[in-house]
This record gives sequence, C-alpha cells and structure tokens, in this order.
Amino acid sequence: MSAGHAHAHQPANFDRAFGIGIALNIAFVAIEFFYGLKIDSLALLADASHNLSDVIGLVLAWGGTLAGRLQPDARHTYGWKRASILAAFINALLLLVAMGSLAWEAVHRLQTPQAVEGIAIMVVAGIGIAVNATTAWLFMQGRETDLNIRGAFLHMAADALVSAGVVVAGGLALWFGWTWLDPVVSLLIAAIIVVGTWSLFRQSLHLLFDGVPEGVDLHAVQMLLESLPGVERVHDLHVWAMGTSQIAMTAHLVMPQGHADDTFLKHASDELHEHFGIEHVTIQAVRVPFTRACAEHLHLQR
Repeated sequence: MSAGHAHAHQPANFDRAFGIGIALNIAFVAIEFFYGLKIDSLALLADASHNLSDVIGLVLAWGGTLAGRLQPDARHTYGWKRASILAAFINALLLLVAMGSLAWEAVHRLQTPQAVEGIAIMVVAGIGIAVNATTAWLFMQGRETDLNIRGAFLHMAADALVSAGVVVAGGLALWFGWTWLDPVVSLLIAAIIVVGTWSLFRQSLHLLFDGVPEGVDLHAVQMLLESLPGVERVHDLHVWAMGTSQIAMTAHLVMPQGHADDTFLKHASDELHEHFGIEHVTIQAVRVPFTRACAEHLHLQR
C-alpha cells in the first residue's frame, strides 16, 4: 500500500479590498446618522442602521478569510478554512433577512403612504450608490472563484441597487407626487436581490455539509482517475470543499502492477487541478483487488 498527497496555489488576497470597503462604509454610516438626526429623518436613520449591517457583513467575510489562513494544529488538522464557508452562509442569511425586513416595511408603506423627505435623502442615497458600488467593484474579481468573496460582493451590490432605487423613486415621487412608488420599487429590488442571493445561500449550505462543489462532476473525476496509467479501479472517492476557494479529494486506487510514486502523484494532481480545480489531493494505492477485507482495512486507516 502506498499513499500520496499534494496541493496547489493559495487563493487571492483581498485584505486591501476589505480594509477599504469597511472604511468607506463606516464613513457612509456616520454621514447618514448625522444627516438623519439633523433633518429628523427616520428613513435615513433606518437606512443607516441597515448599512451598519453591511459593515458587519464585510467584517464577517474578512474574518472568515483570515481564519482560513490559520495553520493546522493538533486539534484542527485542516486548519480553519471552513470558516470562509460559514461566513458566506451567514452573509447570505443576513441578506435574506434584510430583504425580508425591506419587503415588510414596503408593504406597510403601501398601506399607509408617506411623503418623501426631500432632496437630502436622494443626495445621501446617491452617496450610497458610489460607496456600495465602489466596494462591490473591489470584490468583483474574486466573486466567481470564492463563495465568501461572492457573498461580500452581493451584499454591497445589493445595497448599491437599493440606493439607486431610492434615488429614482424619490425623484419621481417629488416630481409627480407618487408616494406609492417608493415601496413598489423597494419590493421589486428586494425580489431581485433574493433571487440572486438564494444561490449563495444554497451553495454555502451545501458546502457546509461536505457537498461536492458546483462545477465538479464526481463521475468525471472517477473516470479521469481510472484512465491514469496502472489504475484498475477507483474506490472510496470523496470530493469536498475545504473552504470557499479550495477543493479537496481523497481516493483509493487499485494498482495491481505498480504504486503511486511521486511522478504518478504529480501527474494525477496536475490533471485534477486542470480539469476540476481540485487543489488538495490525497491518494492511497493498493496492489491487491478490492475485497471486503481490504475495505475494512482501508476504513481503519482513515
């Protein structure tokens, strides 16, 4: 019996993006609270409280990223990489709860329409578009490869969309006196964001329970391994996400005529990374055919 192990490159670093995004959003929350108190606007104070959740979401996502870099130890042999999956899940949950609250308030305002509180709200909302869109842009590059970064991106893009809705609805309401437009636009925006966030929620929950990451076809992985030189059969194949940007795989290979040496392991690792993005590979090879006795023995080795 022989065993091998390999991993590939480290994920991209978004520390600067998190630092800038958190600083911008803290400044924006301070501006909203200041003007909300100055003009006695409950709407601005409520939106400031909501934007404070953006800061919490960014801090949470950054914390998940930093935790994922902690080195493994005797108690956490894989380190804390899964913290990034948990951060993405909580971020999605926060977004869904926030949109539920927005929809609830919008329905309430449809029943009792309120006058828009002037141009000041539109100006502050315009600043919100700039702040949230800039922060979302900082995370745009990593949204396709890292679920945690995607959570931060969606959170900020969602608020940029909400702020844009406030500006448009506020302008039309001031112009035509349509007090019902603001809650209607809010409901439409909430629906759009929920549709976009549901995928993040579903994927992060799936990964929390060791589901096979999206984009990885387990049957195709098995076929690739079985096509490697000297491999007769593949057993006990597992693929899961160690974090939001790292995929791991373990497998037992039946190789009657050979063993998994360094050259074999490097070739297998390169193929798995190229075709499926798998970066952390552990392979155990056995010469004898796979039997019940062998299965029990391999199970004891885990």
